[in-house]
Amino acid sequence: MIERDVSAEKTIADGLSWFAVQTKTTHEKRVVSLLNYQDYDCFLPLYTCRRCWSDRTKEVQLPLFPAYVFCRFNLHSRSPILKTPSVLGIAGIAGKPIAIDDDEIAAIQRIHGSGLGVSPHPFLQVGHRVRIHGGSLEGLEGIIEDVRRRNRLIVSVSLLQRSVAVEIDSGWVTPISSTPNSRLYHKPVWSPL
Repeated sequence: MIERDVSAEKTIADGLSWFAVQTKTTHEKRVVSLLNYQDYDCFLPLYTCRRCWSDRTKEVQLPLFPAYVFCRFNLHSRSPILKTPSVLGIAGIAGKPIAIDDDEIAAIQRIHGSGLGVSPHPFLQVGHRVRIHGGSLEGLEGIIEDVRRRNRLIVSVSLLQRSVAVEIDSGWVTPISSTPNSRLYHKPVWSPL
Protein backbone atom coordinates (compact mmCIF):
# COMPACT_ATOMS: atom_id res chain seq x y z
CA MET A 1 0.00 0.00 0.00
CA ILE A 2 1.36 3.42 -1.00
CA GLU A 3 1.03 6.21 1.57
CA ARG A 4 0.14 9.62 0.17
CA ASP A 5 0.23 13.06 1.71
CA VAL A 6 -3.47 13.87 1.38
CA SER A 7 -3.14 17.38 2.84
CA ALA A 8 -0.50 18.37 0.25
CA GLU A 9 -2.56 16.95 -2.62
CA LYS A 10 -5.67 18.77 -1.35
CA THR A 11 -3.78 22.10 -1.19
CA ILE A 12 -2.58 21.64 -4.76
CA ALA A 13 -6.02 20.56 -6.02
CA ASP A 14 -7.94 23.42 -4.33
CA GLY A 15 -5.88 26.36 -5.51
CA LEU A 16 -2.83 27.74 -7.12
CA SER A 17 0.62 26.52 -6.16
CA TRP A 18 4.14 27.47 -7.18
CA PHE A 19 5.94 25.11 -9.54
CA ALA A 20 9.36 25.20 -11.18
CA VAL A 21 8.88 25.21 -14.94
CA GLN A 22 11.93 23.86 -16.75
CA THR A 23 12.95 25.84 -19.83
CA LYS A 24 15.51 25.55 -22.58
CA THR A 25 18.82 27.04 -21.54
CA THR A 26 18.90 30.85 -21.96
CA HIS A 27 15.14 30.95 -22.74
CA GLU A 28 13.96 31.88 -19.22
CA LYS A 29 13.04 35.50 -20.03
CA ARG A 30 11.18 34.43 -23.17
CA VAL A 31 9.15 31.85 -21.22
CA VAL A 32 8.24 34.41 -18.54
CA SER A 33 7.07 36.81 -21.23
CA LEU A 34 4.95 34.13 -22.92
CA LEU A 35 3.44 32.92 -19.61
CA ASN A 36 2.70 36.49 -18.47
CA TYR A 37 0.91 37.03 -21.80
CA GLN A 38 -1.28 34.02 -20.88
CA ASP A 39 -2.03 35.70 -17.48
CA TYR A 40 0.06 33.34 -15.34
CA ASP A 41 1.81 34.62 -12.24
CA CYS A 42 5.54 34.09 -12.90
CA PHE A 43 8.71 34.83 -10.99
CA LEU A 44 12.19 34.91 -12.51
CA PRO A 45 14.81 36.05 -9.98
CA LEU A 46 17.83 37.61 -11.68
CA TYR A 47 21.27 38.73 -10.51
CA THR A 48 23.81 41.06 -12.09
CA CYS A 49 27.06 39.54 -13.30
CA ARG A 50 30.04 40.99 -15.15
CA ARG A 51 30.89 39.13 -18.38
CA CYS A 52 34.02 39.62 -20.44
CA TRP A 53 34.23 39.18 -24.19
CA SER A 54 37.28 39.71 -26.38
CA ASP A 55 36.26 43.28 -27.23
CA ARG A 56 34.32 44.46 -24.16
CA THR A 57 33.18 43.88 -20.58
CA LYS A 58 29.50 44.21 -19.80
CA GLU A 59 27.16 43.71 -16.84
CA VAL A 60 24.36 41.30 -17.67
CA GLN A 61 21.39 39.97 -15.73
CA LEU A 62 21.30 36.19 -15.43
CA PRO A 63 18.75 33.87 -13.78
CA LEU A 64 19.53 32.78 -10.21
CA PHE A 65 18.11 29.37 -11.16
CA PRO A 66 19.28 28.71 -14.75
CA ALA A 67 16.76 26.86 -16.93
CA TYR A 68 13.92 27.33 -14.41
CA VAL A 69 11.05 29.80 -14.07
CA PHE A 70 8.70 29.81 -11.08
CA CYS A 71 5.04 29.86 -12.07
CA ARG A 72 1.85 29.77 -9.98
CA PHE A 73 -0.96 27.68 -11.44
CA ASN A 74 -3.44 24.89 -10.77
CA LEU A 75 -1.76 21.55 -11.39
CA HIS A 76 -4.81 20.20 -13.22
CA SER A 77 -4.69 23.10 -15.70
CA ARG A 78 -1.04 22.74 -16.71
CA SER A 79 -1.59 21.89 -20.39
CA PRO A 80 -1.23 25.49 -21.70
CA ILE A 81 2.05 25.85 -19.81
CA LEU A 82 3.47 22.64 -21.24
CA LYS A 83 2.48 23.79 -24.76
CA THR A 84 4.32 27.11 -24.35
CA PRO A 85 7.36 27.35 -26.67
CA SER A 86 10.72 26.71 -24.94
CA VAL A 87 9.08 24.92 -21.97
CA LEU A 88 10.55 21.46 -21.41
CA GLY A 89 8.40 20.38 -18.46
CA ILE A 90 7.58 20.90 -14.80
CA ALA A 91 10.06 19.89 -12.11
CA GLY A 92 8.99 16.92 -10.03
CA ILE A 93 9.79 13.39 -8.98
CA ALA A 94 9.26 10.35 -11.21
CA GLY A 95 7.43 12.45 -13.82
CA LYS A 96 4.95 13.84 -11.29
CA PRO A 97 5.10 17.65 -10.80
CA ILE A 98 5.79 18.69 -7.22
CA ALA A 99 4.71 22.06 -5.82
CA ILE A 100 7.36 24.28 -4.25
CA ASP A 101 6.74 25.35 -0.67
CA ASP A 102 5.26 28.87 -0.55
CA ASP A 103 7.74 29.79 2.20
CA GLU A 104 10.70 28.97 -0.07
CA ILE A 105 9.29 31.17 -2.86
CA ALA A 106 8.51 33.97 -0.38
CA ALA A 107 12.09 33.83 0.92
CA ILE A 108 13.53 34.04 -2.60
CA GLN A 109 11.18 36.96 -3.43
CA ARG A 110 12.22 38.84 -0.28
CA ILE A 111 15.91 38.32 -1.03
CA HIS A 112 15.43 39.35 -4.66
CA GLY A 113 13.64 42.55 -3.63
CA SER A 114 16.03 43.42 -0.77
CA GLY A 115 18.58 45.26 -2.90
CA LEU A 116 21.41 43.30 -1.26
CA GLY A 117 24.10 41.48 -3.27
CA VAL A 118 22.59 38.21 -4.52
CA SER A 119 24.34 35.38 -6.34
CA PRO A 120 23.81 31.68 -7.08
CA HIS A 121 25.29 29.28 -4.56
CA PRO A 122 25.82 25.52 -4.42
CA PHE A 123 22.91 23.71 -2.74
CA LEU A 124 23.33 23.21 1.01
CA GLN A 125 21.02 20.85 2.82
CA VAL A 126 22.63 20.75 6.22
CA GLY A 127 24.34 23.33 8.42
CA HIS A 128 23.42 25.98 10.93
CA ARG A 129 19.93 27.36 10.45
CA VAL A 130 19.53 30.99 11.45
CA ARG A 131 16.86 33.69 11.59
CA ILE A 132 17.50 37.28 10.54
CA HIS A 133 16.36 39.82 13.13
CA GLY A 134 17.21 43.09 11.38
CA GLY A 135 17.18 44.91 8.08
CA SER A 136 14.87 44.29 5.13
CA LEU A 137 15.10 40.49 5.54
CA GLU A 138 13.86 40.41 9.16
CA GLY A 139 12.21 37.08 10.05
CA LEU A 140 13.76 35.18 7.12
CA GLU A 141 15.33 31.81 7.89
CA GLY A 142 18.18 30.11 6.07
CA ILE A 143 21.64 28.63 6.42
CA ILE A 144 24.51 30.97 7.21
CA GLU A 145 28.13 30.66 6.23
CA ASP A 146 31.24 32.80 6.05
CA VAL A 147 32.50 32.96 2.45
CA ARG A 148 35.72 34.88 1.65
CA ARG A 149 35.35 36.98 4.80
CA ARG A 150 31.84 38.15 3.80
CA ASN A 151 28.81 36.86 5.65
CA ARG A 152 26.12 35.31 3.50
CA LEU A 153 22.69 33.82 4.10
CA ILE A 154 21.93 30.77 1.96
CA VAL A 155 18.29 30.08 1.03
CA SER A 156 17.57 26.81 -0.75
CA VAL A 157 14.81 25.48 -2.99
CA SER A 158 14.77 21.82 -2.01
CA LEU A 159 13.02 20.48 -5.11
CA LEU A 160 15.57 22.00 -7.49
CA GLN A 161 18.49 21.35 -5.14
CA ARG A 162 19.72 24.86 -5.83
CA SER A 163 20.42 27.78 -3.53
CA VAL A 164 20.93 31.53 -3.59
CA ALA A 165 23.26 33.57 -1.40
CA VAL A 166 22.66 37.08 -0.11
CA GLU A 167 25.21 39.24 1.73
CA ILE A 168 24.07 40.23 5.21
CA ASP A 169 25.32 41.91 8.36
CA SER A 170 26.45 39.27 10.87
CA GLY A 171 24.81 41.32 13.65
CA TRP A 172 21.37 40.48 12.21
CA VAL A 173 21.78 36.73 12.77
CA THR A 174 20.27 34.62 15.56
CA PRO A 175 20.93 30.85 15.51
CA ILE A 176 17.88 28.57 15.45
CA SER A 177 19.77 25.31 15.90
CA SER A 178 23.04 25.29 17.81
CA THR A 179 24.52 22.01 16.55
CA PRO A 180 25.15 21.06 12.93
CA ASN A 181 25.16 17.46 11.81
CA SER A 182 28.64 16.50 13.02
CA ARG A 183 28.90 13.56 10.63
CA LEU A 184 28.76 15.90 7.63
CA TYR A 185 30.54 19.02 8.91
CA HIS A 186 33.73 19.05 10.96
CA LYS A 187 34.02 22.85 11.07
CA PRO A 188 31.50 25.57 11.90
CA VAL A 189 29.41 26.74 8.94
CA TRP A 190 29.34 30.32 10.26
CA SER A 191 31.74 32.24 12.38
CA PRO A 192 31.77 35.94 13.24
CA LEU A 193 34.58 38.06 11.77
